[in-house]
Amino acid sequence: MKKTTLLSLLLGLSFTAFAQKTSAPEFALTQAEVEVPLRFLASDELGGRRTGSNGNLIAARYIAEHLRTYGYQPAPGLNGYFQPIGFQASTPPATASLMIGKTDYKFKEDFIIMTGDAATLNKVEVVFAGHGWIDEKTGQDDYKGKDVKGKIVVVLPGPPNESAPQAVFRAMGQKRDWAYERGAVGLIELYRLSFPWNFFTSYFGKESLGVAPKEGPKASSKMIYGWMKEKTDISDIKDLQAGKKFKANLMSSGFSRRMVPSQNVVGILEGSDPELKNEYLILSAHYDHVGVGKEGGGAYSKEDSIFNGARDNAMGTVALLSAAKSLSLQRPKRSIILLAVTGEELGLLGSQYYSENPLIPLKQCIFNLNTDGAGYNSTEHISIIGWSRTGTDALVEEAANRVNLKVFPEPAPEQNLFDRSDNVSFASKGVPALNYSPGITKFDDVISKYYHQVADQAESIDMPYFLKYCQSFANLARLIADNAQRPQWKAGDKYEKAGAELYKK
Repeated sequence: MKKTTLLSLLLGLSFTAFAQKTSAPEFALTQAEVEVPLRFLASDELGGRRTGSNGNLIAARYIAEHLRTYGYQPAPGLNGYFQPIGFQASTPPATASLMIGKTDYKFKEDFIIMTGDAATLNKVEVVFAGHGWIDEKTGQDDYKGKDVKGKIVVVLPGPPNESAPQAVFRAMGQKRDWAYERGAVGLIELYRLSFPWNFFTSYFGKESLGVAPKEGPKASSKMIYGWMKEKTDISDIKDLQAGKKFKANLMSSGFSRRMVPSQNVVGILEGSDPELKNEYLILSAHYDHVGVGKEGGGAYSKEDSIFNGARDNAMGTVALLSAAKSLSLQRPKRSIILLAVTGEELGLLGSQYYSENPLIPLKQCIFNLNTDGAGYNSTEHISIIGWSRTGTDALVEEAANRVNLKVFPEPAPEQNLFDRSDNVSFASKGVPALNYSPGITKFDDVISKYYHQVADQAESIDMPYFLKYCQSFANLARLIADNAQRPQWKAGDKYEKAGAELYKK
């Protein structure tokens, strides 16, 4: 990739001036105003913006200084625009082995170990315990009547009746705690998820990040915890579920951990209406990407090992900044929380942290408009993930049509995309939300050519289309912030109950 110096990129910013106030300042945005920051954020010098890296910190500072320029105020409780997050990086063991009964499972090919100190467990009894789940409200206790002390527990994935990846991932720590509290020496979840095993192992089989516990590492992190892919031609696991007893040998060289600091970037713009300014619209995008070399998602070479992340998600970050500028030039009725989150690529960590530690009470937040995407294969569309769920369809179409774009609703519904981006962190708390994405009509070779690949560089972006994308996103933000009608979850939506609980009088 041709190198571009930071200095030249930053100098380009000095030629970007505030547009004249118009009835819709977002339409005064120029191509240079969106192209320059995109080239900066996706530059080689930022090294793929991996959470905790120096490039990630530079991107955060870049965003923060834009918010300062546009007149956004720090959120309550912050000294500046950074919401610091202490992450803990865990590196899985380099070697491990597993045998259940007479069946040998190969490390990484058939199973992975995610946490746990170095250990050698010989001829240890294996116990099946349903989902390994406990729910006091329903009375479910998968450990009831089972003695698991000193044993390896095998369980079904995630909580009962929940197959969404984020629900499964969020349940991991709790399930490990329950098994450890009952004296288990190991916990293994069975891999029965909807996406390929190699995707799962590439994500969890290398260093991963999580929010560090305030009280330090949990005692349960010492216990061996992993996932196993069943062998279809062997009935051991079915026999185990049916009550047959097995012994297992399990060895792991142990995992290591280190602290990794990072930050969300947050700014507040007060609304212009004396009453509606007490309600907030959360605009969000993740600014992190996957880094370099082995940290990244796809193939790389000696010539180019930087995953620049122009589409994912420098485009979304610049759209966020474009909206920030436009709204500051002509303040909307409601107030704005401008939120650039870190750690999305490592499990929606930044948005989850904010939703659990909000700087403005979530019950005052009427909507989350998130922008994120895997790329685009249509320059005639924007794609909406969350279509028809929050009563905002007409506003979305209006914002897109004003720049001659069409709406493609719910691309690739089989991918469950709504629950795979930062919007779900707010939806799960009850805040109506959608994800605004570049034009994807299907997941095809055009998408896979760039998604988490070193080819995802600023030079490959259709800049006139990108300008329209930023203008439409900024305009939709204004339409929602000014609309008299608050968005609401559609009756029967999976998040409707959480919304009713959040906004109850």
